[in-house]
This record gives sequence, structure tokens and C-alpha cells, in this order.
Amino acid sequence: MITRSQFLKAAIAAVALGGCTTGAAAQEVTLRMHQFLPGPANVPAHILEPWADTIEEASGGRIKIDRFHGMQLGGAPPELIDQVIDGTADIIWTVAGYTPGRFPRTEVFELPFMMENSNAEAASRAFWTLAEETMQDDFADFHVLGLWVHGPGLIHSADPIETVDDLNGVKLRAPTRTTNLLFSSLGATPVGMPVPAVPEALSQGVIDGAVIPWEVTGALRVAELVDNHTTFGDDSLYTTTFIFAMNKDAYDALPADLQAVIDDNSGLELSAFAGRQMQLDDAPAREIAEDLGNNIIDLSVDQVAEWRAASQPTIDAWVAEMDDDGKDGTGLIAAARALISQNQ
Repeated sequence: MITRSQFLKAAIAAVALGGCTTGAAAQEVTLRMHQFLPGPANVPAHILEPWADTIEEASGGRIKIDRFHGMQLGGAPPELIDQVIDGTADIIWTVAGYTPGRFPRTEVFELPFMMENSNAEAASRAFWTLAEETMQDDFADFHVLGLWVHGPGLIHSADPIETVDDLNGVKLRAPTRTTNLLFSSLGATPVGMPVPAVPEALSQGVIDGAVIPWEVTGALRVAELVDNHTTFGDDSLYTTTFIFAMNKDAYDALPADLQAVIDDNSGLELSAFAGRQMQLDDAPAREIAEDLGNNIIDLSVDQVAEWRAASQPTIDAWVAEMDDDGKDGTGLIAAARALISQNQ
């Protein structure tokens, strides 16, 4: 298992570049990286920025990556995928579900209680592997750099939520089509919005709560806006799939040695690192809520079993929908579960 520091140094050790860099080590290309969170948030600070630093150093300075956080290049988070396709940005990081229905096979990892043992690294490895096997057509319009999921998703709410019945009538921000389906079936009123909109929506009463992982709550100051946080023990109510991608023309235009720098820092190990890092960043954010004296509701095994049973119809409906659309939902869910288990 590689550590964060090992990941950051791996390409530098592996891609010595040798004759690729002249004495001047002239910069050859500048790439624009665009994403939706503020720069100090965990994902840009602990994953995207270190990745960009590694690319720059491993290329001997021939690649420069300009970093644009919080949608600084314009547009809204759901537009990021089209921005990397049309060249508005050269590299983007986004939530697959911000464009509902566009990447339906990725939804298999977002289904309730899919992430075995709440292991985001294992699920991220499984995501990359299954994508290589089944999602080539889904991602044909861009060059994929990494695919991962966050740690266990949980509920942050104004009022305590322990039982499924406590969701009745609750206006709840959910991140994806699958989570919207889930919470609608459980009696909540899902409200779709990109995660940067959550603080204002909570403060203005547009929503009563949100389902997001711990790690992003610090940047969004969620623990200051709600008093209750419902966790699911060793289980994960849901997770969210992320896409880290590069414009195809920008990648194809690189000389082979610089493509190698990108390739050596992309793929399975990047995906695993990113999933693991997101989950590691859960603990400090939870501590913020604890320090504020918020109500952390850790559901028991029996309570989680109630949620599992209530969530099964969402899984069944998704499988049937995929099967009916010729996307083999039955096979996808079986393959995803097997891969997650293999990577534990």
C-alpha cells in the first residue's frame, strides 16, 4: 500500500526523464486544471495540488499546471465535463452525478451500502478496474486520469435522524441521481445541488440537511450550520463517484515522454490514493463537530439493518433499470461487489 508521500515521489523516481530534459529544462506546455471546491478544501489541497506538483517536477518543468479552484474559469460544476471536452479546461475534477444519466454505469458504486467495510480505497480500486472493463464508451470523449469515491456518506441535519421514519418530509440535499432515488423512497424530499451551494441552502432553510462525507464538512462549515450528524457504524449508507479527466487533444498533443509522465501518475494507484486520502480526511472534520458539542448519532448494528432493508428497493429498481436499458445492471452490481471484496 503506497503512502501519500510515496505517491508524490513515485513518478520522480520512476521517470528520470534523462535525455528528455536539456540543461534549460524548457517549459513546453501549460495545462489549466479546473474544479469546483475552494483551494484550501481537502481534495484540492491533499490530492489535486500534490498531483499537479508531482507532474511538474517529474516533467523537469516542461509541464506547468495552472490551478483554477472554485470554478474560477467560469461556469457551474455540472459544466465541468463539457469544459474538459471542449477545451475550456485541460484537466478537470468533478462528480459524475453532476450530469445525471450521463455516466449510468458509475452509479453502481453509489448504491446504498455498496462500499463494503466503508473502505474507500478498495472501492476506488474497484471503480478504476470496472471502468477499464465496462466503461470505455462512457468516457470516450476525454482522457481519464483517475476515478475514485469518498469515504462513508452520512446525514447532517438540523433535527436528529435515527430511524428511516425520521426522514419523512425532511428537505435533504443529495449529490447524485441514485441518492435522490434512495432518499425519495425513504420519505425525504431530495434537493439536488452541487456541494458548494450547501452552506447557503442550510443557512437560508432551503434544505434541512445534507448527505455528504465528513471530509468536506470542514471547508463548508457544515458543523456550524447543523447540530446533528448520523453515522452508520462500520457501514456506508452511500458514496459518490468522481472523475478526474484530461482533454483528449491536450493529451494527444504531448510528446511521448510527457504522456508517460501523465500516465505514470494516473490510473489505478492514483485512484486508490485519492479514495484513501479522502477517507483519511474524514477524521479531522468529525473532530470539528465533536469540539462544537454537536450530536453525533452512531447507529447500532440493528438500526443500520433497518436502513439496509429499507434501501434494498432502490438497489433492485436500479438493477432493473440498467437491465432494461441493455446495460447489464445485474452483471455490474455483481462485478462491483466482487472487485470491492477482492481489494479489501
